[in-house]
Amino acid sequence: MTMLLRRLSMCSHHHLLSFRARQNQGCYQSIKPLKQVMLGRANSSSFAHRGELRQAKRIVVKLGSAVVTRGDECGLALGRLASIVEQVAMLQNQGREMMIVTSGAVAFGKQRLRHEILLSQSVRQALHSGQNQQDMSVPVLEARACAAAGQSGLMALYEAMFTQYSTCTAQILVTNLDFHDDQKRQNLNSTLQELMRMNIVPIINTNDAVVPPAEPNNDLMGVISIKDNDSLAARLAVEMQADLLIALSDVEGLYNRPPGTDDAKVIDIFYPGDQQSITYGTKSRVGIGGMEAKVKSALWALQGGTSVVIANGTNPKVTGHVITDIVEGKKVGTFFSEVKPAGPTVEQQADMARHSGRTLASLQPEQRSEIICQLAELLIEKKEEILAANKLDLAVSTGQLSPAMMKRLSLTVAKLTSLAIGMRQIAVSAKDSVGRVLRRTKVAHNLELEQITVPIGVLLVIFEARPDCLPQVSALAIASGNALLLKGGKEAANTNRILHQLTQEALSMHGVREAIQLVSTREEVEDLCRLDKMIDLIIPRGSSQLVRDIQRAAKGVPVLGHSEGICHVYINSDASVDKVIKIVRDSKCDYPAACNAMETLLIHRDILRTPMFDQIIDMLRTERVKIHAGPRFASYLTFSPSEAKSLRTEYGDLECCMEVVDSMQEAIDHIHKYGSSHTDVIVTEDEDTAEKFLQQLDSACVFWNASSRFADGYRFGLGAEVGISTSRIHARGPVGLEGLLTTKWLLRGDGHTAADFSEHGTMKYLHEELPVTRQPLAVQRDSSETSSDSQPC
Repeated sequence: MTMLLRRLSMCSHHHLLSFRARQNQGCYQSIKPLKQVMLGRANSSSFAHRGELRQAKRIVVKLGSAVVTRGDECGLALGRLASIVEQVAMLQNQGREMMIVTSGAVAFGKQRLRHEILLSQSVRQALHSGQNQQDMSVPVLEARACAAAGQSGLMALYEAMFTQYSTCTAQILVTNLDFHDDQKRQNLNSTLQELMRMNIVPIINTNDAVVPPAEPNNDLMGVISIKDNDSLAARLAVEMQADLLIALSDVEGLYNRPPGTDDAKVIDIFYPGDQQSITYGTKSRVGIGGMEAKVKSALWALQGGTSVVIANGTNPKVTGHVITDIVEGKKVGTFFSEVKPAGPTVEQQADMARHSGRTLASLQPEQRSEIICQLAELLIEKKEEILAANKLDLAVSTGQLSPAMMKRLSLTVAKLTSLAIGMRQIAVSAKDSVGRVLRRTKVAHNLELEQITVPIGVLLVIFEARPDCLPQVSALAIASGNALLLKGGKEAANTNRILHQLTQEALSMHGVREAIQLVSTREEVEDLCRLDKMIDLIIPRGSSQLVRDIQRAAKGVPVLGHSEGICHVYINSDASVDKVIKIVRDSKCDYPAACNAMETLLIHRDILRTPMFDQIIDMLRTERVKIHAGPRFASYLTFSPSEAKSLRTEYGDLECCMEVVDSMQEAIDHIHKYGSSHTDVIVTEDEDTAEKFLQQLDSACVFWNASSRFADGYRFGLGAEVGISTSRIHARGPVGLEGLLTTKWLLRGDGHTAADFSEHGTMKYLHEELPVTRQPLAVQRDSSETSSDSQPC
């Protein structure tokens, strides 16, 4: 061990000399590009929002004893430390000024001294072979002695680890007097400033070899404890005017009550004055600080102008990126802020939505229909206000969004009228949705089982610059009795705001205003996807990149959607030229940015060099569609279009790939290999060929002699859709009202027990299927009322 530490120390010393040589040449200035462009901030106030943490220039990282030491408290958690060092070095090399306040000297020294004591005892035993084996026990080791033995080794370890990232370190040992004596404090400040100017990471620790034990009831104005580095980190952060203090511990953050107890929740943002709402539990397995000390230190630093985040530094799933995630503004741990937002947090919004959503689900079907009809009326009645808000969004986005995105962002009277019509269709469906009996079984005499439809719970719908999505999805959520969180793109902020106000106005008529919430805080999409205890289903509406990002970010929450819309149109050899031209033009050119637009045109080999082929090419050229040739198609032509880079491309514009196949079966194989299971089309006059294509092709939507653009909830008669799903479970294809329902089982008995059906019991299972004649459970109306197929509004 001694030889290893000596090598590590020599290696680090050599690296430091090399670094200083480069510094004298002025080279060290070239590795600070971020510092020159990073936004400045007055040190008199902390950051108000997590997103602002990206601006943090000077950062203190505090490593608690539980983070640095192993579970046996004897020795260091080397893998965990290596990961932390990598993140700190990366941020340092970005141009930030990093400081580390570390524990671990006592644990490292305890490991070394135990080893030396056992080695010494082994030697003595060898010299005195008759010595009793029971004398080999290790005496209790005094903490200050362990610290003295461990400080040099701990620092050598840090130096060796940081050397791997071309980053230098320096050790600073402090005591209580270094902060209370003005001259010593100035010296400390000057030393740290000079180290950071030279791009060196200071490693700071209390000088545990000489510091007296902590005195009881002493807070930050008193002694810095031997094992409590929380106060040290807070003092240091304020003294050095740090922008951010990251305190890593062995818990996820600050809980509203002791972790592990019922209903204990991590507090996302903690504000001064909220201390009364916290119940503190036991202290960490090592150290004497505990969470209460951390909170006091954090609030003290916050008052001094330093932002603070308390997070878990021991969780192997997040340790590798916990520090960088915090600096990127992600929702990790507990963020301390002096600015309390005017509105509720997203967690509070989710709670309100779930509570109000349960009331929504218990309403009579006619009441849910009335809410939807009222919203449809408001869209027409308030169209001038809606269009005025939309005009503001369009003005802000002009020149920043593509023409296709601008078209999605734009609302017109015609769009609002179409929305209202679709919502009235949904209102009709709402009469026979929640509580509908799907199956009835007579399990035994007087024991009847029913399977009924119920809402999924709380939906999170994330959509980009498409404000028409908000009333569509809201109507489907209302009809299915689901609570809803909506996160729209900032491009449509004004339009979304008024549409949500109208939605809540309609919900108010039956006292369920809070069932639909618009998330307008600075929540990142990735952070929303982590609310697995609050959200039951995530539905993305937007680009394939958005969907992929959400599917990757979702932790424990199912995602309903499709990542890409690579739709094919296959033209068989016997296809009608008139149908081919109409279907191909509509599939590609009607709305090329839509997920159901054609991206690949497959043609039978026999069509090449025929008048039909020429007409297809002429039509695409007239519509200004850029053609990319597949490898087989290119091989047939002397002069071909540019070859497609990939046969799995979603162009989303007036572009498409064209490829040649030898048969309908080869077309199916091609689609299975390169498609995205979204929507695929065959154009043929042969019914047998068409039926084989419809049955064998494994896509969510498969059409015969019809444009791929029909893959839409409104066109399917669903009134609207929350999206199109290509998943293999739950809903598939355009997802309307039915896709937002799940089921539960109801069993009605008369004192039955499982023992009644045992070998010696008195009852036998019947399992008889009963006719499904019962109406939805919430529907107990007279037959004289309005029939279910009439318009409710």
